[in-house]
Amino acid sequence: MPYAMQITRAGGPEVFDRIHVPRPVPGPGQLLVRVAAVGVNFIETYQRAGVYAVEYPLVPGVEGAGTVEEVGAGVTGFGVGDRVATTEGEGSYAEYMVLDAGKALPVPDSVSDTVAAAVPAQGITAHYLVTSSYAVRAGDTALTYAGAGGVGLLLIQLLKLKGATVITTTSTPEKAKLAREAGADHVLDYARVPERVRELTGGRGVDVVYDGIGRDTFEGSLGALRIRGTLVLFGGASGQVPPFDLQQLNAHGSLTVTRPKIDDFLLDDEERRWRSSEVFGLVADGRLKVSIGAHFPLGQAGQAHAALESRATTGKVILVP
Repeated sequence: MPYAMQITRAGGPEVFDRIHVPRPVPGPGQLLVRVAAVGVNFIETYQRAGVYAVEYPLVPGVEGAGTVEEVGAGVTGFGVGDRVATTEGEGSYAEYMVLDAGKALPVPDSVSDTVAAAVPAQGITAHYLVTSSYAVRAGDTALTYAGAGGVGLLLIQLLKLKGATVITTTSTPEKAKLAREAGADHVLDYARVPERVRELTGGRGVDVVYDGIGRDTFEGSLGALRIRGTLVLFGGASGQVPPFDLQQLNAHGSLTVTRPKIDDFLLDDEERRWRSSEVFGLVADGRLKVSIGAHFPLGQAGQAHAALESRATTGKVILVP
């Protein structure tokens, strides 16, 4: 009988239980996918820890890749044997998941299951950040944080493909090396970031800051921007930014701040296919390299969460059933 990893209560990485579950049956408009690899995301650690309100018991997971084994009534465009990935699934910490066909992303033959599982959430996030949250143009200068993380490494590469100068931050020399290899022009530690950014830009500041850290970096992000610059706050790894006085945006130079989430950039099938096809296309032709930081067996989901939360990993953390 297939198995899944379930959380029955809020707590630390030890709260995962391995359970046996019946093989799911796809309904109308759905696919049954045999999961080959699962992408682990910070949102799942928040759900497990009780930071985000969820109903327990819960089999977490929105991201994964695998092969279609059954097709529900009314599905067109997919058949048995097709390889698919998703960042909009439910319960992907399992050997099987049922997926709405409209949320399935075709995987090119040249892309492995492991890479396919690592691409959707972070790759599409990086894509909407540089194309939609702020449309990067050649000649722009961008500041990113956590340049050796899963999103950070992809974001650096997409920014360079757009013709931008990239300043990023890392916490260790080893991570700085990874960020430079991804194409970062300047790699800083986390000390005096606004002042050092000003030095690098001749006092002007950057056109855009991509900030996935939140509370600890928000004020510095505002201080690093040029007049009429844009801060894209896309995460809160250090905690959520507390309420602040909007007049600060005026005082810092008529700044713009936006707080996006991935769901709002996958509004329909057309947008979903556009973003995923561009990202997977860049991966398939070698222009976008995906870093897999760690593999864990699915049964070690708790250990995977612990590694992610400790910031000990770089790139993407993957579970393999």
